[in-house]
Amino acid sequence: MQYNRYFFSAFLGFVMLFGNASFAQSMKKADSIIRASGMEIYEKPEKAIEAGKYIIANAKDDAQIKIRGLMLVADAYSVKRDYQKSLEYVIMANKLSNHIDDPILKIKIANKMGIQYQQMKIYDEAIQYLNEAEKLCMAYPVKDSVMYHLGRNHIVRGFIYKEKLNCDIAINFFNKGIAELARVDNTMVKTNISIALYNKGNCYILLSDYESAKKSFFEAIEITKGIHASSLQAFAQKGLAEVYTLEGRYRDAIKELEEALAVSNSVGDLVLNRGIYNGLLENYLAVNDWSNYEKFHARFLETQLKVKESERKSINNLINEGYKTQNKNLKTEISKYNYYILTTLILIIVVVIFFYVLIKKSEKNILKLNDIIENLQNNREKPN
Repeated sequence: MQYNRYFFSAFLGFVMLFGNASFAQSMKKADSIIRASGMEIYEKPEKAIEAGKYIIANAKDDAQIKIRGLMLVADAYSVKRDYQKSLEYVIMANKLSNHIDDPILKIKIANKMGIQYQQMKIYDEAIQYLNEAEKLCMAYPVKDSVMYHLGRNHIVRGFIYKEKLNCDIAINFFNKGIAELARVDNTMVKTNISIALYNKGNCYILLSDYESAKKSFFEAIEITKGIHASSLQAFAQKGLAEVYTLEGRYRDAIKELEEALAVSNSVGDLVLNRGIYNGLLENYLAVNDWSNYEKFHARFLETQLKVKESERKSINNLINEGYKTQNKNLKTEISKYNYYILTTLILIIVVVIFFYVLIKKSEKNILKLNDIIENLQNNREKPN
């Protein structure tokens, strides 16, 4: 696995350095770049962003390739928790989806839109897009080709139901998602399985089932170590540390959190770092280590501020996009209204002219008929 990772990195660098001249001749290289970047997106999201932007810039008029580049960049920004940037690229991909006939790509976009709204806690919109993606999955004739997307769909629903309903329902959807993904012969699905296991662990914590929680976190950690997904490994270790804290094992919790912090340094995930800092300050406080408590408390507050600012920008961006859509729809409706008004006026004018001509013609006929009658009467009155 380590060899494959270095091979993909080297291949990605080679293509991006020397591929400009031939990129237009064979857009299949984009698939290789996306696969190579996808292998490292949770460890080196900046590389994935660079690769995605390269694909977008060289996609020319190929909407499908451009969409895939946009989705890669959006996914990488999601890993970095930069939802404002992620949303920008997802929206661009969604707009371009009207110009393609690839149902699988449309499923990916609908799922990603659902994920984006779920991450921003706009659950009604998220469910709407997830339903759209699920409908497309059910309609697709080759079921093996949509198992991955259906599995992700179930997992995202699990996130939503965890927040809106309860953990028992959420765990059920996480298990459904894991079952679908387990049927896919692809290393990349392990990242999604790890995410599902981590969230299952959080649900078990809320249910006070600490043994099941630890089991889920251990499984998630083992999976992430095998695929070099730094941020996912750190999340799972953070979850395991939370269980240790609840069990009063503060030193064990600190050990896990320190390891998680070291693993996550290259990722730049603000939400992840905030959670790790919060865990460290709580556990150092529990063992009366005031120096480390103050250090991580300061880091927590600083990161909290950055997270709030990022979330505010994302919400503003979403609101602005909503206004743009509403204005566009309003302009369309106004144009339709103006068209109907103009058409009605033209019809009225045509009808008025028609009746005017008809009346004038009738008047002429009446006058002519009167002349004939008058002539006949005059003829009768003449003596023989």
